[in-house]
Amino acid sequence: MKFLGDENLDWQIVERLRLDGHEVLYVVEIKPGIADDEVLNLANNEGAILLTSDKDFGELVFRLHKIATGVVLIRLFGLSPNDKAEIVANSINQHTDELLGAFTVISSKTIRIRKMT
Repeated sequence: MKFLGDENLDWQIVERLRLDGHEVLYVVEIKPGIADDEVLNLANNEGAILLTSDKDFGELVFRLHKIATGVVLIRLFGLSPNDKAEIVANSINQHTDELLGAFTVISSKTIRIRKMT
């Protein structure tokens, strides 16, 4: 699966997903400092699901009706970057078929997947 990691994403998550065989583009490596709209457009142009910790993407998708290939919002507070990477990788690997066209929230206790139709 193809992902775009937002600038606020821990690099350990990017690396772990790459090790699992996913194609992961990373804003830090290709276009640091771009605005959220540009990040979402880049993900869409690449056909990639956006990985982010920024709640503002919920507003872009639901309130402003911006189209998205998919968004995974990571809400894992107080955990080490390596623990976050493990949780995110396991969640993505378990729910791969459900992520396209969905707004997914990964927290330490739950995974919520909401289709954006």
